[in-house]
Amino acid sequence: MSAHDHADHGHLHGGAAHGSLKGYLIGFVLSVILTAIPFWMVMTGAIDNKQATAIIVMAFAVVQIVVHMVFFLHMTPASEGGWSMLALIFTVVLVVIVLSGSLWVMYHLNANMMPGLHEMRQMP
Repeated sequence: MSAHDHADHGHLHGGAAHGSLKGYLIGFVLSVILTAIPFWMVMTGAIDNKQATAIIVMAFAVVQIVVHMVFFLHMTPASEGGWSMLALIFTVVLVVIVLSGSLWVMYHLNANMMPGLHEMRQMP
């Protein structure tokens, strides 16, 4: 029996993490729970406020993204010497800048492009 034949699936090999059955099952169960709770909330109308429901569903979605990255994509600060985490952080920062900038521009275009249009709608 060689040294590689032992069940060492949770360890790093050459900077890449390998998953274990236990890790995949934990990720699967967490994913099912993080999907079922928002589904139940929306289908039963557990919270009457639609804005609060949307915020809660988005929060569950963010947590589920993290669960998928950790348990299925094996993205941890130790994987690949930290470069994959650094690339993820850079990507998230760029996406936040692009989305917030786009929303800011669209809001101000809507408010400032046709100021007379809003006044005409209020006229009898």
